[in-house]
Amino acid sequence: MFTRLAQEHRDFVRDLVMNLQALAIVLEKRGYMASCYTCGGKMNSGSFMVSLGENHLIRFLVSDYGITWTEMRDDRELMKLEGAEAISQLQELANLVKYKIEPENSENPVDSQVISQLPAI
Repeated sequence: MFTRLAQEHRDFVRDLVMNLQALAIVLEKRGYMASCYTCGGKMNSGSFMVSLGENHLIRFLVSDYGITWTEMRDDRELMKLEGAEAISQLQELANLVKYKIEPENSENPVDSQVISQLPAI
């Protein structure tokens, strides 16, 4: 039973890393500075980062050991979430793509208040 659960967790992490890579690509195409790096070829961990504007950074880390969402502005940590809460916050970020909201440094400023008010998909 535990062996099966461990494998399911590894599969979940791999799926999450693949989705982070896709999100980074789409965000880059929309004008955001975004990246997703993995460690090794097995995709058992990943580091995702996106800049939402001047000095506003989101970092999402995933591995077999845990999942963390950190939001920073002006080099200060605003919010740190772990586990399911961190994954839920990714949905808010994905809404940027779905609703085609432009980065802060474009003609249409975005702030985290707008992001948090978007409905989940």
